Amino acid sequence: MEKIPSPIIYEMNYTEDGLKDFSDSSVNFNKKNREYLIDYPTVYIINKETKNDTYNVYVGETSNIKVRTNQHLNRNPINKDTESLSNPKSRLMYVIGHEYFNKSLTLDIENKLMHYLSTVPQVDVVHNRRTNQQNKYFTSKYFEEIFSKVWQELRKKNKSLFPLKSIIEDSALFKASPFHKLTPEQIDAKEKIYSKVVKTLEENEAGKLILVSGEAGSGKTVLMSSLFYDLKTELAEELSDNKELKVHMMVNHDAQLIVYKQIADKLGLTTNEELETILKPTRFINKVSPDEPIDVLIVDEAHLLWTQGKQAYRGKNQLHDLLERARVVIAVFDVNQILTTEQYWEQDELEKIKAMSKENDNYIFLTNQMRIEAEDQTIDWIRHLIDKQTVLNIPKDKKSYEIKVFEDANQMHKAIKEKSKDQNKGISRIVATFDWEYVDKRKPENENYWMVKDGDFKIPWNYQLKPDDRSVKYRNLSWAEQPHTINEAGSTYTVQGFDLNYVGVIIGPSVKLRNGKIIFDKDESENKKAKQRRTLKNGSKEYLAEFLLKNELNVLLTRGIHGLYLYAVDAELQEALLKAQRGEIELG
Repeated sequence: MEKIPSPIIYEMNYTEDGLKDFSDSSVNFNKKNREYLIDYPTVYIINKETKNDTYNVYVGETSNIKVRTNQHLNRNPINKDTESLSNPKSRLMYVIGHEYFNKSLTLDIENKLMHYLSTVPQVDVVHNRRTNQQNKYFTSKYFEEIFSKVWQELRKKNKSLFPLKSIIEDSALFKASPFHKLTPEQIDAKEKIYSKVVKTLEENEAGKLILVSGEAGSGKTVLMSSLFYDLKTELAEELSDNKELKVHMMVNHDAQLIVYKQIADKLGLTTNEELETILKPTRFINKVSPDEPIDVLIVDEAHLLWTQGKQAYRGKNQLHDLLERARVVIAVFDVNQILTTEQYWEQDELEKIKAMSKENDNYIFLTNQMRIEAEDQTIDWIRHLIDKQTVLNIPKDKKSYEIKVFEDANQMHKAIKEKSKDQNKGISRIVATFDWEYVDKRKPENENYWMVKDGDFKIPWNYQLKPDDRSVKYRNLSWAEQPHTINEAGSTYTVQGFDLNYVGVIIGPSVKLRNGKIIFDKDESENKKAKQRRTLKNGSKEYLAEFLLKNELNVLLTRGIHGLYLYAVDAELQEALLKAQRGEIELG
């Protein structure tokens, strides 16, 4: 195996004197290293520590580091982001060189540094308003290893600014970042959507729907995040009138809303307009008039939109109301992640919105499964359990994805705790079907917490335990990112849209196996939003629990990146899962 050289990293004061020392031939590095820093393309990071022990950083790349630094220092900004660099007080600069660096590789390194640094909790703002994903090039096969070496060397200089990669990679912010390297399928989808947005705005059309679909884990959120970033930073320049555009993103999910707001703040995407850049649908609908529609609206998790009036929303269908208030609506929609009666679409209405998008070739379906890093046969096993509602023998996965069935929930919780202790294994958590009572803002009568229970096993539902460290650092973290939540059980409403490394699923008594078929028993569920009746258009009141509880199971079983641990309360289902693990299921 070829040994990859280490990078050369030079730390300097971001001042005229610092640049002079760096340029001086007597500077303390050998001739070859000097050549890689001075004559080769380089990547650089300028950072300033603020009064709150946080950082503002700028990431860039250049073929001439001396000229570029001089431009920054002398207020000749490359773009408006570099204007903030004109006051060099208390700033440091890291110049990164490598003998394998060429233009494409430095652009990829720059992009990935922005990805990581925009996720670091100690970083307030990352300046540089471009994404630079490169395709194949001469040294592309060395990219990941070189980046890891760069990060390791930067950690030696500042562990606060450059924390462990594994910690960063586990964060919800990292996973939703617009700087992910997109797959060819995502690139094609993004280019198609972008061009359709430009065409719609150029032709002054309105009420256009672009529908993006695909199963859980197919990369829809990353695609939307990347698209949103490009639309906010580049779209106005594409249009002939070059006017300021109104581009907003929304999601009807509190935890994901926080993540998107953090991304917008860190990357300078927020505006001073009365209407927030990132917001929830009801606020948008109540604030924006159909007479003055905005330009572009991206709706992530559009299956969470309401299809009936509720609380402050007095309409009948939020997606229809959004289409009246935007010239283009880009909506991510997965019918298999609808969880409540208030989100339910009747079949004819669902067909109408699909037809509306397909009419102008505005329906995009992502086929690649990106979350679950497993062989197709493993993914097929999970899908068969959910979609066909039958249990097959668990396959052996050559990619090391682990499906494991436990004898009891205590054993499974212990195993999840062990996985979560290893920082290289990432965040792992227990989740459960909503089959145990939980009442928000009220304590149970005889216990301190609402609990998930089975035999001698019990664990509090999510958002009840308090961290040992009561500092504000957990305020903007998703549920799973907070360390004390290893001792809680998450629900579908908590983990929908988020990834876990290993997920331990307690399949509660609402999911049973009878006569070889998985069934859903609404009487065993505590999910009132799924088990109540819905009034349909024809006036009839119908139970939708079988459809909604099946979707609940779908969300929980598709959270794990590297592993799925299972325990079922129903004796017949538990026995079938154990037999499947032993390879004893007889196929008829």
